[in-house]
Amino acid sequence: MKLRDFIVGFATGIAAGYLIKEVADRQNPLKPANMILSSVKESFRQDGPIDGSWIYMKPEVFHQENVELDVYRGGISKVSEGTPEHFEFLADARTGTIVQIEKS
Repeated sequence: MKLRDFIVGFATGIAAGYLIKEVADRQNPLKPANMILSSVKESFRQDGPIDGSWIYMKPEVFHQENVELDVYRGGISKVSEGTPEHFEFLADARTGTIVQIEKS
C-alpha cells in the first residue's frame, strides 16, 4: 500500500465522519435552553409558585450506564408550606425531557 493511498483513505474517513455528524445534528438539533427552562418551570408550577430558576446555556454530556446524552443543567427554587425548596435538574437538550431531578 502506498502512503498516498493511506492518506487519501484517512482523509476520506474523516470527511465522511464530519458530514455524518453535521447531518445528524441538522435532523435532530438542540433546543434552546430558554425553551427547555420554560417547559420545566411549567411542570413545577403545577405544584405551586416558583421563586427562581436558572439554566446553563451550554449543554454538557451526561453518561448513565451505556447511554450518552446532551443535557442542560438547571435549577428551580420554590416555597412549599413556608419552607424553601431547591431542585437541580438535567434535561435532554434535544427533546426537553427531564432526565434527572435532585432536591438540594
